[in-house]
Amino acid sequence: MEEMEEELKCPVCGSFYREPIILPCSHNLCQACARNILVQTPESESPQSRRASGSGVSDYDYLDLDKMSLYSEADSGYGSYGGFASAPTTPCQKSPNGVRVFPPAMPPPPTHLSPALAPVPRNSCITCPQCHRSLILDDRGLRGFPKNRVLEGVIDRYQQSKAAALKCQLCEKAPKEATVMCEQCDVFYCDPCRLRCHPPRGPLAKHRLVPPAQGRVSRRLSPRKVSTCTDHELENHSMYCVQCKMPVCYQCLEEGKHSSHEVKALGAMWKLHKSQLSQALNGLSDRAKEAKEFLVQLRTMVQQIQENSVEFEACLVAQCDALIDALNRRKAQLLARVNKEHEHKLKVVRDQISHCTVKLRQTTGLMEYCLEVIKENDPSGFLQISDALIRRVHLTEDQWGKGTLTPRMTTDFDLSLDNSPLLQSIHQLDFVQVKASSPVPATPILQLEECCTHNNSATLSWKQPPLSTVAAEGYILELDDGSGGQFREVYVGKETMCTVDGLHFNSTYNARVKAFNKTGVSPYSKTLVLQTSEGCNFETQSASYSQLVAWFAFDPGSAHSDIILSNDNLTVTCSSYDDRVVLGKTGFSKGVHYWELTVDRYDNHPDPAFGVARIDVMKDVMLGKDDKAWAMYVDNNRSWFMHNNSHTNRTEGGITKGATIGVLLDLNRKTLTFFVNNEQQGPIAFENVEGLFFPAVSLNRNVQVTLHTGLPVPDFYSSRASIA
Repeated sequence: MEEMEEELKCPVCGSFYREPIILPCSHNLCQACARNILVQTPESESPQSRRASGSGVSDYDYLDLDKMSLYSEADSGYGSYGGFASAPTTPCQKSPNGVRVFPPAMPPPPTHLSPALAPVPRNSCITCPQCHRSLILDDRGLRGFPKNRVLEGVIDRYQQSKAAALKCQLCEKAPKEATVMCEQCDVFYCDPCRLRCHPPRGPLAKHRLVPPAQGRVSRRLSPRKVSTCTDHELENHSMYCVQCKMPVCYQCLEEGKHSSHEVKALGAMWKLHKSQLSQALNGLSDRAKEAKEFLVQLRTMVQQIQENSVEFEACLVAQCDALIDALNRRKAQLLARVNKEHEHKLKVVRDQISHCTVKLRQTTGLMEYCLEVIKENDPSGFLQISDALIRRVHLTEDQWGKGTLTPRMTTDFDLSLDNSPLLQSIHQLDFVQVKASSPVPATPILQLEECCTHNNSATLSWKQPPLSTVAAEGYILELDDGSGGQFREVYVGKETMCTVDGLHFNSTYNARVKAFNKTGVSPYSKTLVLQTSEGCNFETQSASYSQLVAWFAFDPGSAHSDIILSNDNLTVTCSSYDDRVVLGKTGFSKGVHYWELTVDRYDNHPDPAFGVARIDVMKDVMLGKDDKAWAMYVDNNRSWFMHNNSHTNRTEGGITKGATIGVLLDLNRKTLTFFVNNEQQGPIAFENVEGLFFPAVSLNRNVQVTLHTGLPVPDFYSSRASIA
């Protein structure tokens, strides 16, 4: 648990959190530290003045919002925030753990109240020292931030597990080691203090005395205070607001800002988020296991390099001894070169060991912290931090990819000595093959005539300059987020063409590419600007509801080899009696999308499946058999919904030749709904669908269907969605 300690320390004071509060950005601060870094802002930036002008719409006013990341709208939902443009500039300091913090503009006035209750200077703002996200405090001041009781509990357990022998609490000078604890008095006693202050007679005779270790456990298991609402301090949390992602009380639902929001039971959401965090930890645990195995591999490489070095030196000395008289001076030069190669290899591998060890320690610390959080029995406290922890776990897992666990150096010495020349040529003796340091590759050139966009996909092509003499081992393609934000890697490999799917419609992206080899990385190419398709915007009878659509066909490249495509890849059947899968060419990560498939041929009552899938779905089984697909399979009498081989919601009513199956993917509401012959088939099939999805179909040789795209959603659904 030692590696978890940095998770438990305040970024301002560097000590264990004391009365931690949760900022809206999900980071934590000590209550006292939060007060110490408050900054007073001009009157024009206060929440009151913003509400008076009609611009304030939330409890906290954020300033200087930067552009969101490429995947934030569809996936993560968070961004980075800058500081105040109009806030007074104060010199930055560094906390004991290296995080930049901002001191208050003036020292706080003396007060006898606790940090939470002491008055906050008017028009105060606070900047998170970790992500530098700033906000202006409302009238509640620091009381408006929830307390992180889960973190307090974890720190409690950690400190108790690290504590030495328990000391007597009543010794006046040097406390002696405690021998008992009174469960009723909740005090640890040494033997002299117990006889003096807690005699075994009178009313105290009925008190129960237990060993100190048992008393520590009973303290740890004592019930914690019930969580109370930050807006209604006398009310306990009873429900969970799905839209705001926070626990709320019944007054918030009746008269507060959550009155019109979707809410769910606190216990159910607690269990759901615990399950999600546990599943995320499974993936991270696998990465940590791979990292440990990788460290073993690197340490073995050190030994192999040492052994190979000794073996090579022995071989070289044996060859030089045969020509001892003429080779003595030359031998020293050759050995120096071997040793230089030896040290270079060791330095590269040891640097990689050091880097991987630090990353593994951080990963292990995060895992241990998350496991301790999962042990907490406080639903609302857990839910206040679970989303941020799940994102951190996924982000840490992603950081272990992209060649992190690949050795940067081989163990072999690619050198050989030719001792066949005559003695008169001894001074020209040299290694036949020397591992010379080659230059980095030249800057790649984007081939504009081959770069294009289609719907929400972009295809880019590049090449090495014609006169380049240095070979490139691979290329790195980067795209921004479509809003001028930071670049992110979207492809790393040897190919010189790449198609990026799942981009946003009607957005402008910047792309660039660079080459790399063992020596290093080339400069970036010139930046190419790409515009994705606008699609078509359908407005329904309700002006408040609209749909952005796209035209697409089936993708031969993603189809199983038994799939047969025709009609410009709009009609599909199969040559096998087994179910085979084919995907659409366009992936969706946001918006509302509707398409239909008509049954052209239906023999012997098969059960084709229709729905959506990830790009890496299994292609040789029925759609929905694995966890990468969400589908409805249907025969001539009834249908079922299926995901991860779980069959649900049997619904009467099947298909025949000429039937029409509709698929409605609403990523705004995160739902998937199916239709048969323009009637909804069963309830909403799947909820909480998030990420990048491709239209998908599975069928066998008894079925043939044709795809129809660019369609508006059914009228009754759009009317219902606008009402909701």
